[in-house]
Amino acid sequence: MAALDDLDRRLVSLLRANGREPVITLARRLGVTRATVDSRLRRLVAGGTIVGFSVRVRDPAEASTVRALMMVAVEGRNTDDVIRSLRGIPEIAALHTTNGRWDLVAEIICDSLASFDETLGAVRGIDGIRDSETSILLSSATA
Repeated sequence: MAALDDLDRRLVSLLRANGREPVITLARRLGVTRATVDSRLRRLVAGGTIVGFSVRVRDPAEASTVRALMMVAVEGRNTDDVIRSLRGIPEIAALHTTNGRWDLVAEIICDSLASFDETLGAVRGIDGIRDSETSILLSSATA
């Protein structure tokens, strides 16, 4: 993966905001030619910097979901066992290892507060979890 220059970073930023933005619009916004944007896009995709384009769909029911991040501290060397247990909980949408005070970050998505409460109880009951802290996500902004 090649290093990104300022134009590459600005192009990627525009694509994060709207991955379906027409190339000619991107070129205008960046102050370069369409051919420049086309070649940059081909290079970024071929080099593995851009690994795909996606569409985010807002499900009408999503507004009523409860989304949260749970930071988890693991006792001793139990991380692999804890990860296996967390993967068995359907409400855990993603799991990340990290450094610092917390060993893991779990993204939780539930359809109600009652389901969220049950999920927290299930996670906290896993052997090997020493401590946790959970924050409900109130809103999200695109990077």
